[in-house]
Amino acid sequence: MDSSVPPQEETPRTRHEVKQVVQELLRWGYIESETKPGVFAAALRLRTEINAALEPLDLVLKLDEIRGLAILFVAESVPDDSEEGWGHPLVRRQRLTLEQSLLVAILRQFYLIHEQDVGIGAGPSKVPLEDLLSQFDGFLGDTGSDAKNEQRLLTLIDQLKPHGIVSEPDANREVAIRPLIAHLANPESLSALLSRFREATNVQGGTE
Repeated sequence: MDSSVPPQEETPRTRHEVKQVVQELLRWGYIESETKPGVFAAALRLRTEINAALEPLDLVLKLDEIRGLAILFVAESVPDDSEEGWGHPLVRRQRLTLEQSLLVAILRQFYLIHEQDVGIGAGPSKVPLEDLLSQFDGFLGDTGSDAKNEQRLLTLIDQLKPHGIVSEPDANREVAIRPLIAHLANPESLSALLSRFREATNVQGGTE
C-alpha cells in the first residue's frame, strides 16, 4: 500500500505588480498618474490581469487615460438586494450632506470650466478660496461674519479631502480641485441640485 501523500497542485501566484495595483485600489479607490506614475502605468499595462483578480470580488477597474486615473467601481452585475438598494459587502456607499453635495457641485463646475479652458487631462485646477466662498455663500447665505463664512467652507473642504477631489488651501489661498471630481457624481444630478439652490435663493431674496 502506497502511503505517500499525493503532491498538491501549486496555486498560481499573482504577480507582484498586480497585487500592488489591486491593494492600492482597495485602499483608496483610485490611482492618479500624477502622484503614483509607476502604479498607474502598471494598471494600464496589466488591466486584464487586474480585472481578473477583482472579478471574484464583483469589482472592476475603469481607466480614464486622458485624465490619468484608475478608478475602482462595483461591477454592474451586483444586485441591489439591501433595504437601501446597496448590495456590495466590501464597499461602503458614501453619503454626503446637503452642504457637502453643494460644494461638490460647485467644485465640479469650476473643474469643468478649467478643462474647457486648458483641455481635458491638464491636471488639477487651482481656484482662489475667495471665488469658492463667493459661490458657496451665494447659495447658502451669509452668516453675518466673514470668519464664520470661511470656516464653514474650510470645514467642508476638510471633510471632502479624503475623497481625493480637493486639497486644503495653499500658501496662496488657492484650492486644488483634482481630476477625480469629474467621476464623483452624476453631472445631471449636480446641475439639478444647483438649480434647486438657485431657486431657493431667489425665493428668499424676493421675500426680503
